[in-house]
Amino acid sequence: MSEFEAMSEDLDCPVHPRPAAEPSRSSRPAVASLVPGLALVLALAVAGTAVGRMFPLVGGPVAGIVLGVLLAALKRPGARWGPGIGFASKWVLRVSVVVLGSQLSLAQMVQVGAGSIPVMTGSLVVCLTAAHGLGRWLGIVGDLRTLIGVGTGVCGASAIAATAPVIGAAGAEVAYAVSTIFLFNVAAVLTFPLLGHLLGMSQHSFGLFAGTAVNDTSSVVAAATSYGRTAADYAVVVKLTRSLMIIPICLGLAWLVRRRDRVAAEATARPRPRVVELVPVFLIGFLLMTTANSLGFIPAAAHHGLGELSVFLITVALSATGLSTDLAALRRTGPRPLVLGACLWAVVSATSLALQFLTGSL
Repeated sequence: MSEFEAMSEDLDCPVHPRPAAEPSRSSRPAVASLVPGLALVLALAVAGTAVGRMFPLVGGPVAGIVLGVLLAALKRPGARWGPGIGFASKWVLRVSVVVLGSQLSLAQMVQVGAGSIPVMTGSLVVCLTAAHGLGRWLGIVGDLRTLIGVGTGVCGASAIAATAPVIGAAGAEVAYAVSTIFLFNVAAVLTFPLLGHLLGMSQHSFGLFAGTAVNDTSSVVAAATSYGRTAADYAVVVKLTRSLMIIPICLGLAWLVRRRDRVAAEATARPRPRVVELVPVFLIGFLLMTTANSLGFIPAAAHHGLGELSVFLITVALSATGLSTDLAALRRTGPRPLVLGACLWAVVSATSLALQFLTGSL
């Protein structure tokens, strides 16, 4: 059973209803109604970005979602803030994923070499399979274990941001998944360099290890830089190549969601979803941006600015998610997702080392 087929059981029982159709243009909120909520979200994103710059290990997106959750805990935003917050958590999130594509290139897969691809893909397959099995055993709802699995196996908050709109995950699930991934990123930064020295790993080997077993880019850089400059350079390339796995994962999850919706449509005599709806529009934009960067249409001088823009947009979207988080739902979920995150972190780390040993790259 493939990891996508395994996830189909998760998606067959959605936690919350999905809309039958895209809302009409007339039903969307007026621009004026978006201003209060967007202003609040942008202020939180700016504050989160500032915190992320002071504490690079934390990063802007994590700081933004934490600030949003804290503000919601102190005073939940009223109805007048809702349209702007909803717009940011949905549409800004999708735009951020499109811009993220400008940082990725198919040519990077050639740079990392054939010896690195088995480690990356093998770690990902094992992680997603373990997320499904362990998540079910722990009794964690399907969307949440999917988000934690994808976040651990691919690239942390960016992968969660790309996956959440595909499967229709709730804000509380996104918040919990991002927080869980962050916790074990910190653990990796503190322990991986020590483990690398204990195992006598070379700069190249540790770069591959950090690039495949640590999630967010800031944490990859922090862990690998403390080991050596050569390790850091290689780890970043591996990490960006690993981020390309967002594409097949989102396509697979989109197919599973549409299959579930088709079954529901047949059961209720509703019209079947059209084939053209299989691929989300924002994922098409992501693919176009990645292709443009691969063909050299995006100048190298623009990469840094676009990267900063992508991170800021993700921070905006996650700040909005934090503001709309159902704290009662988080409390009801309990510590089990943290246990799943810990297990997956250990599984991915051990798998990466084992595959490096088997492929002779350790």
